[in-house]
Amino acid sequence: MSSFALPRRSLRILATGVALVGLAATLIAVPAPPATAAASTAASAAASADAATAATDPDSSDPARIDPETFDPGLIISDYNFFNPDALTESGIQDFLEQRSCRPSDGVPCLWEFRETTTSQPAKGDGHCLPYTGAENETAARIIAKIATACTISPEVLLVLLQKEQSLLTRPSASGYLRATGYGCPDTADCDAQYFGFFNQVYNAAWQFRQYTQEPDRAFQIGSVDVGFNPNAECGAAAVAIKNQATANLYNYTPYQPNPVAVANAGDEGDGCSTYGNLNFWLFYNDWFTDSTLEPFSVLFDDCLNYVGGQGCRVPTLIPTS
Repeated sequence: MSSFALPRRSLRILATGVALVGLAATLIAVPAPPATAAASTAASAAASADAATAATDPDSSDPARIDPETFDPGLIISDYNFFNPDALTESGIQDFLEQRSCRPSDGVPCLWEFRETTTSQPAKGDGHCLPYTGAENETAARIIAKIATACTISPEVLLVLLQKEQSLLTRPSASGYLRATGYGCPDTADCDAQYFGFFNQVYNAAWQFRQYTQEPDRAFQIGSVDVGFNPNAECGAAAVAIKNQATANLYNYTPYQPNPVAVANAGDEGDGCSTYGNLNFWLFYNDWFTDSTLEPFSVLFDDCLNYVGGQGCRVPTLIPTS
């Protein structure tokens, strides 16, 4: 490790990835019988410690079958895989959660058993999230499925986000549920408490991905963009040819790429400039689901849902004439 103190976001990225000694439970865990089941970017040091513990779960499959050398920083996931809300049904999400090897701490339930009362959310405008109707005692699977449908985001993406941010599928903790997707968590401070809570976190992350897509003129967009390796500017940056909107969204959410040392040591610890957030997203997705870059039949989709060449359809805001 380097001699400088890493900001909290870096610590969390390291905890869920680099500290992945063996990439253990961070990647797909061996299915086990269900155990007793239960804000835009970094968790607290306590959450990082929880994630670090999760990274050493011995009950995991061998990640060697996923070759990190094939990681393309410019194409982490296809638009199809990122924006497909039908990738998993509610029951499919529930089954997937029950198949994880879950070892909770802090007396919390595993995600397959977690329930929460949700609050209704209004429609956010053309091309944005549709209304979400809140309800009492909703399961995590139902919350994820409903948010995926409302915001046109793949539930698989939301599941991967929950794992790479807080290891919620394998090492849930009280802190992890509060900061589930890292939304409202800046690099240099703890998370904003107004965004605490599982539903709050998942909904706002999906909303943010939709916002990045509707308003793509941001720091990271399709084209050649310099992406840093670490919050410490001394670690440098390198140009990344971002090929699609989905990958741009991931960089806007987690604005770092893995350095060569991180890629070469994906199952171990890199150097003081290594961050693993987006690499872990790619590893998790490819291990749990399918080829993350798959883009089947994209030309058949409605222009408003097809982002292969960027934002394919954007409904302008109407300005009253009187």
